[in-house]
Amino acid sequence: MMSAKTLVNVNITQQSASTVHNTMTSLLETKEIFCRADAVCFDVDSTVIKEEGIDELAKFCGVGDVVAAMTRKAMGGSMSFKTALTERLAIIRPSREQVNKLITDHPPQLTEGVEELVDRLQQRKVQVFLISGGFRCIVEHVAMRLNIPLSNVFANRLKFYFNGEYAGFDETQMTAETGGKGRVIRHLKEQFGFKKMVMIGDGATDLEACPPADAFIGFGGNVIRQQVQEKAAWYITSFNELLKELEK
Repeated sequence: MMSAKTLVNVNITQQSASTVHNTMTSLLETKEIFCRADAVCFDVDSTVIKEEGIDELAKFCGVGDVVAAMTRKAMGGSMSFKTALTERLAIIRPSREQVNKLITDHPPQLTEGVEELVDRLQQRKVQVFLISGGFRCIVEHVAMRLNIPLSNVFANRLKFYFNGEYAGFDETQMTAETGGKGRVIRHLKEQFGFKKMVMIGDGATDLEACPPADAFIGFGGNVIRQQVQEKAAWYITSFNELLKELEK
């Protein structure tokens, strides 16, 4: 007859085995969905590009340290996205001229392997979308470098007065709200009838987009966010991992 202690140990062992099995199943399912996806959505800041666009804009405008700390809070999920965006922009107050000069003087740096990955997906007739809580003027620049149609870009729009001074941002955009990336994916499913959609990104707002995304792949090639790393069934640090999966 088993002692109570032995029974506890057996139960713990069984639970551990079950957890490993579920994690592995989830990993295999995620890989299978990725390889069969008809649409793949990428976050942009710290995923497709190496930096956080809003932090780069803040540095350019002389308020980098304050805004970077707020970005870390926002990406960690400790404040609502809209609140974080509003507060950061209220500090930066970028003019149209400053935004244009940032893009010209300090264009976003693409993450290694992303050009090849997007090209490979497009060769497979997979629709590629950029869904960002960043700014459309910067994300469009990235999209053009990756040959992604501008109609496949969803991001926030800055507003300016006629003299070019900052006038706020368009709060009606889906990406301006907490849960906005999920709303975009739901909209795309309804509009185009996608059956298998994958979200790839580094932050809490990307993780929250699954569901309605059918799978989520966490990306830590530029910055590792612990919450995302712990919760993602498939967590990668290089886009080469996804390219290798497509070659199998």
